[in-house]
Amino acid sequence: MDMAKLYIVGIGPGGKKHMTAAAKDAIDEAEIVCGYTLYLELIKDMIRNKEIFSSPMTKEAERCNYAVEKVRGGRTVALVCSGDPGVYGMAAPALEISEDIDVEVIPGVSAAESGASVLGAPLSDDHCIISLSDINTPWETIEKRLEFAARADLVIVLYNPMSKHRRDNLKKACKILLKEKKADTVCGYVRNIAREGEEKRILTLSELKDAELDMFTTVFIGSSQTFVSGEHMVTPRTVGRESSESRNR
Repeated sequence: MDMAKLYIVGIGPGGKKHMTAAAKDAIDEAEIVCGYTLYLELIKDMIRNKEIFSSPMTKEAERCNYAVEKVRGGRTVALVCSGDPGVYGMAAPALEISEDIDVEVIPGVSAAESGASVLGAPLSDDHCIISLSDINTPWETIEKRLEFAARADLVIVLYNPMSKHRRDNLKKACKILLKEKKADTVCGYVRNIAREGEEKRILTLSELKDAELDMFTTVFIGSSQTFVSGEHMVTPRTVGRESSESRNR
């Protein structure tokens, strides 16, 4: 091994099947693998002979500091996270403190992409991703983002829709969206994407408002063009085509 390096690795939804070849190579090369306990469990077969550093949720800074210090000490480290490390992942906090070491960010399949594939094709037109977690972002800012995304008729992907301490954020978000979107707007969600216990559902925006979800669920809110085709949620690639209402008549 020529020199110490930090790999910031997105493992996708979890397990080898949905992981890129580059992610597998980075984990193979690393001497130490750091990550959230649950995500390391998803790749346990790949890291049996590695030095492991795990910590619970909300300890991202601790994992970043540990990984960077080990690289400074001459070790090669894989700092792993689910999805893509640049999408609400570990890339930003790690890069903030790693200007003096060799770093490579390895992309992964995000929850937006993997969840969309389970539902069908909800993201074929313009879309955005908004997290409903107000730990790092004021709720007032989240409200504005929801309002303007709804006005722009974007397909909206919601991360972190609900947790033990944030039971009402999804309901509040849906009420904001219902000011601009119709109650029968096609929506969907996927829980435990590509993992044991995977669950999907297609429903309306008014039904979504009362859904009981969790942090491991990704929510998709359609545009005015999104429609249901069989068991799939579909947003056509061209805006202005036949509306979902006329398709479903």
